[in-house]
Amino acid sequence: MNLSQYIDHTILKPETTRDQVLEVCREAREYEFYSVCINPAHVPLVSEALKDTGVKVTAVIGFPLGANRTAVKVFETRTALEEGADEIDMVINIGALKEGDFDLVQRDIQGVRSVLGESHVLKVIIETCLLTDEEKVKACEIAKAAGAHFVKTSTGFSSGGATVEDVRLMKTTVGETVRVKASGGVRDQATALAMIEAGASRIGASASVAIVKGTKSTASY
Repeated sequence: MNLSQYIDHTILKPETTRDQVLEVCREAREYEFYSVCINPAHVPLVSEALKDTGVKVTAVIGFPLGANRTAVKVFETRTALEEGADEIDMVINIGALKEGDFDLVQRDIQGVRSVLGESHVLKVIIETCLLTDEEKVKACEIAKAAGAHFVKTSTGFSSGGATVEDVRLMKTTVGETVRVKASGGVRDQATALAMIEAGASRIGASASVAIVKGTKSTASY
């Protein structure tokens, strides 16, 4: 197993500087991570830094709350794609899901999906720590129906992150045609491998170097 190719190397904190982003890009090139995951403001910088490397650019959309209007998420997505993003990680409208407005949740995802090209990937963040198991299943079903390529556990900015149980539930729900990304609190190799064993095809982490080297990290995401 090439563990590096499971990892979206992530830097999303609000205080992140240009130099810190460039260091993450350097690490991504060195360890050949699958992508670098950043806030939309850093897409042009990362796209240039990773040009001709094979490392993808992932932009988060509607992050971290998911409470933006769909038109705003669509604009964010279109701009990120124009500036060089390859993959989009969008947060669902969590409140709408919890109040049972499933049509709104699906339209929101479909709005973002509609501006993606054939080569772009959409991951839908459902923020599992805020949902019941029944809501997790429903969110995954909606994301699949809306054309998502992945369902993703967490932003890393709420009350909890990925768990093996949630990854397993999500993978059971979406089946083989949609993949699962585990993110939030994955800080060591053993945890990353457990997520993969449970069904994750991608890991979102800031402790990526420690994960692939099998060392400890104090990184938080």
